[in-house]
Amino acid sequence: MGKIADRYFETDPYSVIERGFKDAHSEESESVFSLGNEYMGLRGYFEEGYGGKSLVGSYMNGIYEKRMSPEGGYKGIARATEYMVNALDYMYVKIKAAGETLDLASCGFSGFVRSLDLRSGLLKREFTWMLRSGGSVKLTFCRMLSMKDVNVAVQKITAVTEGFEGEIRLTVGLDLGKVHRTDGINRWSVLHKGSEKGKLFITGKTESEGFVIKGTASYTAAGFEEDEEGAESEKIVSRVLMGLAKDGKAFEFTRTVNLTSFGRYDEYNLKDDEYPKETKATFDSVYADNKAFWQKAYETSDIVIKGDDKDQQGIRYCIFQMYQTYNGAKTGTNIGAKGLTGESYNGNAFWDTETYCLPFYIFNNPEGARNLLYFRYLTLENAKERARELDCRGAFYPIATISGEECCNLWQHASLQLQASTAVAYGIWLYTKITKDRTFVRDYGLEMLIEISRMLASRGDFNADHTAYGYYCVMGPDEFQMMVNNNAYTNYMGRFTIDYLLEELEKVKEESPKEYENAVKKTGLTNDELKLFKEISKLMYIPRDEKTGIIEQHEGFFKLPHVDVDSIPVSDFPLYSHWSYDHIYRNDMIKQPDVLMLMLLFNGSFTTDEIKANYDYYEPKCIHESSLSPSVHSILASQLGYAKEADEFFSFATRMDLDNYNRNTGEGLHTTSIAAAWMNIVFGFGGFRCDGELPKFAPVVPAKWKGYSFRLSIRGCEVLVETDREKAHISLLKGKSLDALVYGKEVTLTPAGESFPLFEKAEENVI
Repeated sequence: MGKIADRYFETDPYSVIERGFKDAHSEESESVFSLGNEYMGLRGYFEEGYGGKSLVGSYMNGIYEKRMSPEGGYKGIARATEYMVNALDYMYVKIKAAGETLDLASCGFSGFVRSLDLRSGLLKREFTWMLRSGGSVKLTFCRMLSMKDVNVAVQKITAVTEGFEGEIRLTVGLDLGKVHRTDGINRWSVLHKGSEKGKLFITGKTESEGFVIKGTASYTAAGFEEDEEGAESEKIVSRVLMGLAKDGKAFEFTRTVNLTSFGRYDEYNLKDDEYPKETKATFDSVYADNKAFWQKAYETSDIVIKGDDKDQQGIRYCIFQMYQTYNGAKTGTNIGAKGLTGESYNGNAFWDTETYCLPFYIFNNPEGARNLLYFRYLTLENAKERARELDCRGAFYPIATISGEECCNLWQHASLQLQASTAVAYGIWLYTKITKDRTFVRDYGLEMLIEISRMLASRGDFNADHTAYGYYCVMGPDEFQMMVNNNAYTNYMGRFTIDYLLEELEKVKEESPKEYENAVKKTGLTNDELKLFKEISKLMYIPRDEKTGIIEQHEGFFKLPHVDVDSIPVSDFPLYSHWSYDHIYRNDMIKQPDVLMLMLLFNGSFTTDEIKANYDYYEPKCIHESSLSPSVHSILASQLGYAKEADEFFSFATRMDLDNYNRNTGEGLHTTSIAAAWMNIVFGFGGFRCDGELPKFAPVVPAKWKGYSFRLSIRGCEVLVETDREKAHISLLKGKSLDALVYGKEVTLTPAGESFPLFEKAEENVI
């Protein structure tokens, strides 16, 4: 695999703890200690400022700016990039004591401990500041984002002075002047700002897109007196608080922030100097509400691992971040590859949403899953426009997007990858299959499927003698190969999408003839198109070696020069930063699973022998440059009985960010990989499959664990799977009965549950 853990944080089943502070890990820690509530995201930066490496990042879902590409170029190349813009720093504070300004890059300190409580979302940091003039200040910083009222953030700072008498001063503010790292400039205009005793308020507008936000803060300051307004700055509003320090004297500052977005300037209804009603939330009320929220979240989604606190911490951190990133409350938004934790990937959403994130929500929060798919319907017109730009009919969904526009200006990705479109079709299929929500298909899904299939029929072509159909000059999930012909994943997913459309057309026609006619009329679907779809499906070419059963990733892949991926030094990662583009492309090294991804999505369509042959061939060629890769390999390794590999890949996937495997956690968390880590346990060790007629379970227990448990919502039932070293017990916490396959045997699951002995042979899908 070529990558190793960089272990830094302490292990705890319900917390992430940093004991002692190292500048080399500063941005990594800022990402790991990020807070979010789907509406707002806040990196774990030091609110008092830090002179070392730091990205002061505060983000809002759906608030973005646009960067135009230079004029010229070719038709179909994206003309602009949209990116989630760095927004209001509402934790802003500057602290002085005895004339010295607090900055851990230059000040003396001891006893540094920072912790994130996964049961409340409380981020706490404490240390003792050693003053150069003598004496010290013991400081504690706490912050939370409310999971109940997503506009609210709270902060508490306590200080106890020892060994000196003198002035302690806090400058507290709201700062819209932070630089967006990618651009190197600030993208906000301040429309109004002001302050009064105990209150701060500011209104800002993004420069190019005109999105408006309003931030207010109310605060209390025990032991301080308000001395004056802060130093005047164009994009900061602040107040100065002063106190007289004595030995053992305690000071406390608390702040409640209300941050609201209002769409574009010409659409919002308030005046610049008008602000939303002040929130009644307090630090204590947010803490209580958050504890209740997380208790309920874990009752629904927790995974308990017995016998390994490291893996327990890893998977619980993943679940925590999934809920922080998205829980379906804000309709019309998607999940960026870094969530709300950093600026890498510009906050754009990729095809990862439907293939990696969606399963978590389908089985834990079906309404949230529905809203994720609804985003694709809201942006269908954008996808149709994109298809026209690429000389296609129908809908071509962007490979990277915030608003629905294509934001990737790398043509080889944006123009050659069809998997965003087919992933939407797969998402509709999986969501409908599991939830039985037929209204979504009739109201939205059918129209999307028609337009995606229309694109697929116009983007591909028949070969010279019209005996096979395929896609030419494409890039599959393995992004280390470009302009290839007949990528197996692309062809297979194209056929699946068309077949699924034809199936849904018949179902909707039977269920509701009127809605069927409406969809046909709205899209202009013709009988000639239906005839073409059927011919394409029949002749779709899947390159394959019939003797070995290995699917060729694309035509010619078997003949590519070989590179030993294990010989690549760890200092070369990430490869995109150390190897030239053409160096990456000219061999058989794989970035992330391509054929193997197909065998996970449609697991029941392949025999164990086929999966084994393809896994054994492709796994040694994969460098896992993508954070999405390890989980897929772990799941399939578990299925094949490759115990050691399954465990190694699991630890890599689950602790991707906690242990900084890719050496880029500082850029933001790998949010979609975090979702894949959840799949790793449920689909991997749990042996869960959902692509057949009945849900399947075939639990295995890794040798280092004593057991584990997880829960799933399936068709109105809540399933609990519990294992130990000898058996798996599966029961229903909700619902009366559910037909399923357990170790290949058809059973009816009930609330009473049933125990199944763990199999012992690898070929029986057991570790």
